[in-house]
Amino acid sequence: MMRTRGGIVTRRRRNKWLKLAKGYWGHKSIGYKVAKQAVVKSWTYAFRDRKQVKREFRRLWIARINAAVRPLGLTYSRLIEGLKAANIQINRKMLSELAINYSTAFTKIVEKAQKALSAK
Repeated sequence: MMRTRGGIVTRRRRNKWLKLAKGYWGHKSIGYKVAKQAVVKSWTYAFRDRKQVKREFRRLWIARINAAVRPLGLTYSRLIEGLKAANIQINRKMLSELAINYSTAFTKIVEKAQKALSAK
């Protein structure tokens, strides 16, 4: 009677992990154990960074809006307060796009926010 070795099932399982680690540098793409560890680690980074990308973009939009609104005599927080008072619902991504590419439209929105702030 012969000893059973890890046949096709084991090889397929290992090759699945190695395929996921394709393109990794060094032993991370060759060795099964290291490749599996690298793939799992990369999945944790991907999960974390999907959320961080959203945070970073929001920070960027806020910085752009703040930089564009300060020469007009407001701060970012006062602008947002004025927009809420004027019942203008526009997200930060669109506000930053307006500030960069359509300055006249952005200025009109800021003026409406200022009027709503002064009426408070």
